[in-house]
Amino acid sequence: MIIFETISLIFLLIVLLVVVVKLIKSVRIVPQRYAYLVERLGKYHSTLNSGFHILIPFVDKVVFILDLKEETIEVPPQECFTKDEVKVMVDGVIYISVLDPVKAAYGIVDYRQAAMLLAQTTTRSVMGQIPLDQSFEERDVISAKVVETLEQTGQEWGMRVHRYEIKNIEPPVTVHQSMEKQVTAERNRKAIFSKAQGDAQSRINRSEGLRNELVNRSQGEKQRRINEAQGKASEICALAEATAQSIEKVAAAICVTGGSEAVRLQLTERLIDNVGALADSETQVLLPADMFDLDSLLKKLRLEQPTQ
Repeated sequence: MIIFETISLIFLLIVLLVVVVKLIKSVRIVPQRYAYLVERLGKYHSTLNSGFHILIPFVDKVVFILDLKEETIEVPPQECFTKDEVKVMVDGVIYISVLDPVKAAYGIVDYRQAAMLLAQTTTRSVMGQIPLDQSFEERDVISAKVVETLEQTGQEWGMRVHRYEIKNIEPPVTVHQSMEKQVTAERNRKAIFSKAQGDAQSRINRSEGLRNELVNRSQGEKQRRINEAQGKASEICALAEATAQSIEKVAAAICVTGGSEAVRLQLTERLIDNVGALADSETQVLLPADMFDLDSLLKKLRLEQPTQ
C-alpha cells in the first residue's frame, strides 16, 4: 500500500513537472527580425513575429525558427567549361533573405542548400556560353543571369536573392601561363607601337623645325637682298640726281660771261694734279701729245658755249 502511494505520488509529481514545463514553453518571446512558425495538432497554424506570445500547451508547437535578416551563402568551387572548351574553377557568394517564412519552411526542405545548388548549375550554364577571354570581363553579366534565375525560383521558396558575386575564376595552370604570355606579348606590342609613334612624331617635328628654319632664313636673305637693292637703287638715283644737278650747274656756269675760262682753269688744275700724281707713282704711263690742249678737249667734250 505504501509502495503504491509512493508510485502514485511520484507519477503526480512527474505530471505536474511536465505541465509546468509546458506552461513555461507556451510563453514565447520572439526577437526582432525572426519568425516562429506554430503548428496546432500537427498542422500549420500561425507565424509569430517579434514580440510576446502565449501558446496553448500540448496543442500548439513551434516547429520552425527562421532568421529574416540578409545572410550570405558560400558557393564552393566547381568545374565549368567555357564556350571554347576550357575548364575553369568558379566559386562565389549568394546574398539572400527570407520574405515568406511559410514558403521557406514548407516549400522546400533546405532553401539555403537549394539556392547554392541552383547558383552552381546556373553558373555552369552561363559559363558554357562565354569564351574564356570574355569571362573575366563579364562577371557582372554572369552574376545578373544567376540572380535572375534564382529570383524566378526563389519566389516559390519564399526567399529573395539580392545579389550574386563571383569570387574567383581559375583556369588551369597551362592556360594561365599562356594567358600571361599573351598579355606580355600584347604589352610589348603596344610598347613597340608607342615607341614607333614617338619616333615618327619626333622626326616629323624635327623636319618641320628644319623647314621652318630654312624658310625663315630664305625670307631673311630675300629681305636683306631687297633692302640692299633698294639701298643701291636709292644711292644710284641720288648720285644720278646729284650728277644731273651738277651738270646743270656747270652748264649754267658756262653760259655766264667768263664761265668757259673758269671751266678751263678748273680742268687745268685737275689735270695738273692728276699728272703730278702720276709722276709721283712708280708706274709708267703714256700720255697723249695733245693732252694739254684744253681747247681741243673742250671741243671734244662739247663744253664750248653754243652759238646763239
